[in-house]
Amino acid sequence: MRLLCRLGVLSLICLLPTLAAAQDYPTKLVRVVVPYPPGGGVDGMARPLADRLGRLWHQPVVVDNRPGAGTIVGGDSVAKASADGYTLLFTSDSTITSNPHLYEKSPYDPIKDLAPITQLIDLHQMVVVHPSVTANTMQELVALAKAKPDSLNYGSYGSGSQPHLLFEALKAETGIRIAHVPYKGIAPAITATIAGEVQMTLGGAATTGEYFATGKMKPLAIARPTRLALFPDVPTLREASFPDIDPKPWYGLFATAGTPRPIIDKIQKAVAEIMADPAFRDREVIGKGYAGVGSTPDEFAAFIKTDLAYKGRLIKISGAKAE
Repeated sequence: MRLLCRLGVLSLICLLPTLAAAQDYPTKLVRVVVPYPPGGGVDGMARPLADRLGRLWHQPVVVDNRPGAGTIVGGDSVAKASADGYTLLFTSDSTITSNPHLYEKSPYDPIKDLAPITQLIDLHQMVVVHPSVTANTMQELVALAKAKPDSLNYGSYGSGSQPHLLFEALKAETGIRIAHVPYKGIAPAITATIAGEVQMTLGGAATTGEYFATGKMKPLAIARPTRLALFPDVPTLREASFPDIDPKPWYGLFATAGTPRPIIDKIQKAVAEIMADPAFRDREVIGKGYAGVGSTPDEFAAFIKTDLAYKGRLIKISGAKAE
């Protein structure tokens, strides 16, 4: 009994520095790495979140865009950072649950080397086309691609990205022949679609919706189970008879593996507080066509495990490969 008491005291003594560090956190600048270029959906969500965290913590929180290699450049920089909570990763599912199926050789393991903090967003993405494309529905798009094989192409932001998975799965399901043109982020892919460099892409409502009214893009379908209130006339992929090609995209926040759990919990609670604020929720979540989540670290870890298996099946169906 005395030995157990001594061990308990020793454990508490060892834990005290960690608890103290979490209580004081943060005491300096926090860097949020976004593995995409500025201007896309991930970047557009990371910046207002960083601003609100900075105000809440009374410390600077800055966004550091590190695109490249299918988000591996940015992810690797966080995986190899000090495990102290001062370098975080804000990214999409591509980094975490698609890349492990695509890259046999990677400088880090996103499952083992990153610690889940919270899933912030369940993303609603739309299949959008250049106005010159005569198709107004998914069925018409497939018919057009079959009538003119190898004449259409789609933009993505790299292998394993949501556009890549969706269109490759569509090709596998229908037998159409369309070409893949990868860009460094969704913003360049959308710009290319507007310019007619590519005929189509898959983009979030926040990054594509503004172009519908001006006629610069046409939405054909939304890759989620239900229609979006902001665009009630856009059918779901299920309604369009393509229920099995939804890449189920999301945004989440991560720390370096080994970051003390009290610090992770403190970050999660701060983010949950921001997500629950009506002004932030209405403008940055609902106003952009997102669904807020705000899960706990344990809930997020369980979700990632399920999504990793789902993405593996989708990648196998699509035949997607790292390029």
